[in-house]
Amino acid sequence: MGKPTGFKEIDRETPKRRSVDLRILDWNEIYVQMPEEKLRKQGARCMDCGVPFCNHGCPLGNQIPDWNDLVYRGKWREALEALLKTNNFPEWTGRICPAPCEEACVLKVNDNPVTIKLIEQSIVDRGFAEGWIKAQPPEKRTGKKVAVIGSGPAGLAAAQQLNRAGHWVTVFERDDRAGGLLIYGIPDFKMDKTTVSRRVTLMEEEGITFKCGVNVGVDITAEQLKKDFDAVIVCIGATAAREVPVPGRDLGGVHLAMTYLPQQTKLNLSSDPTIGDQIFKEQKIDAKGKHVVIIGGGDTAADCLGTALRQGAKSIRQFDINSKPPEQYNPKTPWPNWQVVMRTSSAHEEAEHLYGGPGSVRDWGILTRRFVGDASGHVRALACVRIESHKDADGNRHVREVAGSEFEIPCDLALLAIGFSGPERVGLVEQMGLELDKRGAIKVDRNYETSVPNVFSAGDARRGQSLVVWAISEGRQAARCCDEKLMGKSDLPRLDLL
Repeated sequence: MGKPTGFKEIDRETPKRRSVDLRILDWNEIYVQMPEEKLRKQGARCMDCGVPFCNHGCPLGNQIPDWNDLVYRGKWREALEALLKTNNFPEWTGRICPAPCEEACVLKVNDNPVTIKLIEQSIVDRGFAEGWIKAQPPEKRTGKKVAVIGSGPAGLAAAQQLNRAGHWVTVFERDDRAGGLLIYGIPDFKMDKTTVSRRVTLMEEEGITFKCGVNVGVDITAEQLKKDFDAVIVCIGATAAREVPVPGRDLGGVHLAMTYLPQQTKLNLSSDPTIGDQIFKEQKIDAKGKHVVIIGGGDTAADCLGTALRQGAKSIRQFDINSKPPEQYNPKTPWPNWQVVMRTSSAHEEAEHLYGGPGSVRDWGILTRRFVGDASGHVRALACVRIESHKDADGNRHVREVAGSEFEIPCDLALLAIGFSGPERVGLVEQMGLELDKRGAIKVDRNYETSVPNVFSAGDARRGQSLVVWAISEGRQAARCCDEKLMGKSDLPRLDLL
């Protein structure tokens, strides 16, 4: 490494967030760009550890020490080249990946890890700013045609890799814009949507065709798809939401998170002042002036929290059915595993600032018994009870209610953010006759091929609800296997993770 003692001399530093009082007034990204001098110092913290576990912590196998050292030396363009060898879209992972690479950093054994995620984003943002990232159409074409269903990170990664191999690639997306949940599942304050549109434009310049507003299985049949293309890669995500099957679920004001979040993003993306009428012609979901309760403890719940706050909610509470995790080290998830500890997102920071300080918004070990309605059929409260859980000798989780802990909380808007159960079955999956595994995900062999020949699957549709970095990795691997099936061999990289 360029500075072998850097990790002993330089403290970890992360980018500053804009002040809460200012950032809640808009939908812009919350972080302030870090000066180059500080970024280079953070790169110098990457130690000569011998075995870089960060590479294994990253599902993409990113060669992290290489570009950390190049940043320290001020060789930004070389750092970009090293980064793009393994990651098609670092502008997204650098913003929204929870950074399992940092959890696996050897420095984290007894210190703060290297700021890998920050450096990654800084490299790619500089690459775009300097004009180093350009369209790279293939030099020759194979004549083979591949359809990619879904334009989330898995589908886009598969499409880009297959296009680089020389195939003609068409991406089908049922929404009006390409990007999948990158567009309509992640709020603007976490990721500016120009990072998606910019990349899609580049991919179009590389020769990839995008057909948005086309619902495969409805607007075009699976049979027609197989007839028109030599291979198909299904990357439709895991969008079948988990439910809260309790009395009152059908009351007005009780919504799934992924019904709520896209509306605000569509408003933010539109320059048409009448678009609100089009988006809300069936039902407008707005937190302004309401008591909001979010059920769920993950990233989507935090996204709902930040969105409701910016819409002007009167109060917000977030309930997690799980027990409160440890504040710092969790001996049950030792290094280099992902640490299950208390994490405070930017949205939690904002909500606690506005609604009463630490502990005023989140609560753990809460079970929703029923949604309580008013005379008009709209939710007015949640009836809840506290629970305790433990695992038996076989690892099975058991839950019991705490006697006398029942309570009601006012609620005008309830948002359900408890995850997803797998891909939607109706439409493409049923028409193609794709076999599912015991979890309800699309079943594939070690070559990402489904039960139907020449039909592949990757991302959340195959592995279940997961991270953007895993989706990109899976899209890359499925593309390699598809290319090999079509051509008998492939020069695309392969990282065996199945």
